Amino acid sequence: MTTADNQTSASPTAPGPRVVVVGGGPAGLMAAEALLAGGASVDLHDAMPSVGRKFLLAGKGGLNLTHSEAMDAFIGRYGDRQVPVGAWLQAFGPQALRDWAAGLGVATFVGTSGRVFPAEMKAAPLLRAWLHRLRGQGLRLHMRQRWLGWRADDDARVLRFATPAGEQVLRPDAVVLALGGASWQRLGSDGAWVPALAARGVAIAPLQPANCGFDVGWSAYFSERFAGAPMKSVRLKLPAEPGQPDFDRAGEFVITAGGIEGSLVYAAASRLRERIAREGSATVLIDLLPGRSEAQLAAGLAKGRGARSLPNHLREQAGLDGVKAALLRERYDATQLAQRVAAAPQALAQELKAWPITLRAPRPIDEAISTAGGVAFEALDEHLMLRALPGVFCAGEMLDWEAPTGGYLLTACFASGRCAGRGVLAWWQGQATGLAPTMTR
Repeated sequence: MTTADNQTSASPTAPGPRVVVVGGGPAGLMAAEALLAGGASVDLHDAMPSVGRKFLLAGKGGLNLTHSEAMDAFIGRYGDRQVPVGAWLQAFGPQALRDWAAGLGVATFVGTSGRVFPAEMKAAPLLRAWLHRLRGQGLRLHMRQRWLGWRADDDARVLRFATPAGEQVLRPDAVVLALGGASWQRLGSDGAWVPALAARGVAIAPLQPANCGFDVGWSAYFSERFAGAPMKSVRLKLPAEPGQPDFDRAGEFVITAGGIEGSLVYAAASRLRERIAREGSATVLIDLLPGRSEAQLAAGLAKGRGARSLPNHLREQAGLDGVKAALLRERYDATQLAQRVAAAPQALAQELKAWPITLRAPRPIDEAISTAGGVAFEALDEHLMLRALPGVFCAGEMLDWEAPTGGYLLTACFASGRCAGRGVLAWWQGQATGLAPTMTR
């Protein structure tokens, strides 16, 4: 592709706007699809050798595409961003996403947890079918092309890319930025776009890890012996801040070499991260045995050990073994634990129903599944166009929202891409008619 080709990016006879989408994840691809459906000429550029790399990784163990819960509960998963994100989802929500996948020949099913998966479980078949359709609709893909930001005197719709052939310049009619957050940098999301937008007066909340693990600081024995062990069938409680309900949810998480991670931890991650930032640490209370009442545990622990070893007594009378039993030794040595069982079974039973684990710090952002922070909603209009940069739209994880795992992240990325793509079309129509843009669902 020559520099001249890049400057036009489309045939001059194209009836709609010439649009460049920067970023080839779900949000960027969905923006491209919406644009193509509206008659736009679309070129998609990405720094990686192929599109959808993080999407493919997400599907490695089974692609959790969305969730089947009721819409009100679904939208509530987006916390204090549920109003703007909810607007995207009302236009393109979980069922619409399943119908869209079916249109690509990918059937979906609802798992026992309510999560929705492709019938084949993998992301690759869906991505292949989607790219085949997009190419057939006229999408042009340009790989290994990294957006360089703007020079001081550039118009916002002048785009400069580092390519294998050298720096190339594009001058499209509109731009959709779908550059992701800052987690899993090796897959293309590195947050390098932040300085470029900030220099143009775009308000950006600092990028932070979301859906991440947290450091605890285990003993060397516990870390070496139990890293990777699942803590199954537990409840995690985080006492409330003023004006907030308690976080109290059943599930499971995983012990890591330095702390904890997993779906139950991710669900509380935003609160944990904020509390650590404010107070220096956050203590969660773990009900290690939610299937047994405190009274049942106390009665079992109080029974005489006889010739049984302490580990056997804990296993037979309290259902504690493996990693859960070992967790007790992070606080008590063998003598102390034996004395507590013998002399204070009621107090130990209380502890087992609310075992404290103090979290010291979130894991680094590059290890997180997703990021919080990004382009502030105040910097965007309802169509996701930057107020400071007319003709430049943003979508996906680079916006300031977050959600737990369970299909919520992907659904909102798809929906935001569709919103941005349709927003471009509405803005372009407004430019042509001299009227403010309008949107239809």
